[in-house]
Amino acid sequence: MAIALKPIHQQVMVITGASSGIGLCTALLAAEKGARVVLAARSAGTLDAVVAQIRAAGGQAMAVPTDVGDRKQLEALAEAAIEHFGRIDTWVNDAGVAIYGRLDEVGEADSRRLFDTNFWGVVNGSLVALPHLRTSRGALVNIGSEVSDTVLPYQGMYSASKHAVKGFTDALRIELEQLDQAPVSITLIQPTAVNTPYPEHARNYMAREPKLPTPMIDPHRVAEAILEAATEGGRDVKVGAMAHLNTTMAKLLPSLGDRMAAMQAHRQQRDTPARSPEGALFRPGGGGRVYGHAPR
Repeated sequence: MAIALKPIHQQVMVITGASSGIGLCTALLAAEKGARVVLAARSAGTLDAVVAQIRAAGGQAMAVPTDVGDRKQLEALAEAAIEHFGRIDTWVNDAGVAIYGRLDEVGEADSRRLFDTNFWGVVNGSLVALPHLRTSRGALVNIGSEVSDTVLPYQGMYSASKHAVKGFTDALRIELEQLDQAPVSITLIQPTAVNTPYPEHARNYMAREPKLPTPMIDPHRVAEAILEAATEGGRDVKVGAMAHLNTTMAKLLPSLGDRMAAMQAHRQQRDTPARSPEGALFRPGGGGRVYGHAPR
């Protein structure tokens, strides 16, 4: 069922994980293009600063401090968006946390917290948003990863959560688009490694500071893909050449894909000692930056 989605400048967009990285980049770009944006994350002070920046540039924005691991807070987020802007045209589930460490070393409490954010945050965000998106004939955009189809050592639980996000999103799309013929577009965005503060915010079990393997892409490429999904729809959208290569390898030559993934183990560690092992798993990460460290 083809859906005529609104142009960005006519949209009200809710974006979770909007205090840093891809979420922040998407919020700034959407506001620049004329969207009214609702920013959600745990870092209230950062969100307020970003809203002030958007308003100073002539845009319209509001901040709603939200922990996506709590469904009631997501319901409050939707209510605040409706009360302030009258509707929701696109809902972007971007909030995510990471853990670096071997699966046999990562504590269960940490793994459950990651799933509360990365998986249940997407599930509950989607289910809270859907009644409003049905009304507005809008778009749901869930942020997966190339590791929704592949895996990385030392990021096994993160990979598992992104596999779960893909399974949920695909099933939801079938139920909504095929069975219900509902006027809602559902897109999964699958970027390769992106130059954001993601590693700096991760819970780290390694002795050295974590990083993402190069090459990394600019977060603006992912933000552009999200805005395109908000206006043009789509099913699953790979962003970056390595996302296409790695997911294809995992499907067509899985044993070779395993060996290639194993080669990334030591490319996920810097030469410096770990600085903040607890990361932002259980507390706000501060945020405020689109980019992470410069690649090495």
